[in-house]
Amino acid sequence: MMNEQTVRARPSYASPMREGRWMANVKTQGEIEAAVCNIISHFLQDRMGCGPRDIHAYLLRDLLVVRLTAVLTVAEQHLAQSLPSEKGRDLLKQVRAQLIEAARPFLEEMIHKATGVRVLSLHRDISTVSGEEIIAFTLAEAPYCRVPQRR
Repeated sequence: MMNEQTVRARPSYASPMREGRWMANVKTQGEIEAAVCNIISHFLQDRMGCGPRDIHAYLLRDLLVVRLTAVLTVAEQHLAQSLPSEKGRDLLKQVRAQLIEAARPFLEEMIHKATGVRVLSLHRDISTVSGEEIIAFTLAEAPYCRVPQRR
């Protein structure tokens, strides 16, 4: 039995049940993206002491991309500016990479809870010039998404 209100992020219909859960419990794509934004924002606030000025998540089939702006702390901004540009940039990127790698199991678990799909890989980069950071999660498959109800 097909449920017309439930589709995958890719254009194929889903069954009304998945992993023993009724599809009524499944989030819309927007709800998944909002949950991911909350997860990443809280993670940065807990680990770095401040969150991004702006954050957006984009679910593109089995790829979840998170774009954060103004993520550098004041100390990181001074570090990037005070050292020779290449050395400051590399040091800042190494520290951020280590923080993400240390928290990778936690992040993957939280993304799994938000999407209902296992994370296969995590990729990230940060610009020390613009303060923008991109985090990309490759998922095992496209999450099931409920079509939003029109009001």
